[in-house]
Amino acid sequence: MNKLLGLLTLFPALAFAAPFNIENIAPGVYVHRGEHKDLSGHYGGDICNTSFIIGSKGVAVIDTGGSPAVGAQLRKEIRKVTQLPILYVITTHVHPDHALGSAAFKQDKPVFVGHGKLAHEMALRTEVYLRNQTEWVGKDAAGSELIPPDLAVDSTHDLDLGDRTLHLTAHPVAHSPSDLSVQDSATAILWTGDLLSIERTPSVDGNLAAWLEVIETLRNVNAPHIVPGHGPVTANGGKALDDEKRYLAALLGDVRAAIERGDSMEATIETAAQSEKDKWLLFDITNRRNIARVFPMLEWE
Repeated sequence: MNKLLGLLTLFPALAFAAPFNIENIAPGVYVHRGEHKDLSGHYGGDICNTSFIIGSKGVAVIDTGGSPAVGAQLRKEIRKVTQLPILYVITTHVHPDHALGSAAFKQDKPVFVGHGKLAHEMALRTEVYLRNQTEWVGKDAAGSELIPPDLAVDSTHDLDLGDRTLHLTAHPVAHSPSDLSVQDSATAILWTGDLLSIERTPSVDGNLAAWLEVIETLRNVNAPHIVPGHGPVTANGGKALDDEKRYLAALLGDVRAAIERGDSMEATIETAAQSEKDKWLLFDITNRRNIARVFPMLEWE
């Protein structure tokens, strides 16, 4: 045993890779839960929740992870369950941890689906995302690309999988400029993308005040379970949305108050939303990043 441990220390590549967990949460509905790691610096590409849904006609994938290697692992798990065609690959928003695994599914010739603004946002970010991808995921960066949607959803759209329909809703700028939610007609399960994070500090890349309004919209959706962008599937979506709303409202209120007092952004980074510090994972790095994004926008209110 000691000799094996020594070899694994000297040659970490010999270590066994962690299994790619897949949970069957309802008939025909499968979810892989990503790890709670920060995007920056060798996060490995596997931090968001990815899912697939099987109908009688074929499969829809919701988010593909942060690298082609993660996407390929997801595709391998799909093929263990069904040989039906992969008809749709749905990207809930532009962020790299959700979108850069899609190249693994090009061989299936699916319809790539996203928000009406997704293609524009991808075009704006492609250079930066691909430049940083090697740092983020190392050798797994090979083949990474942002694939714009063949089907762009500006308001709502239904996808027929056979015996079940996925209802897609495009939201206004909130967590990001390109947020799409998905609800399955057969189970009423709701996928929110990063409009909802559980356990992990929500990150802001859109409009904070508008996000609070979208949370109220999601609260009115009758869903027995919610699959968030990060964190566990929940049967208590109302509480999860309330928790997120509490953090975002504290962030908004504290930054506004700091601006009114004339505090600098640097000072505000140390004080805003600190009441939430012990309630979230990755709080320090994500909250600081959120304040740096929100402060300049709120200065212009």
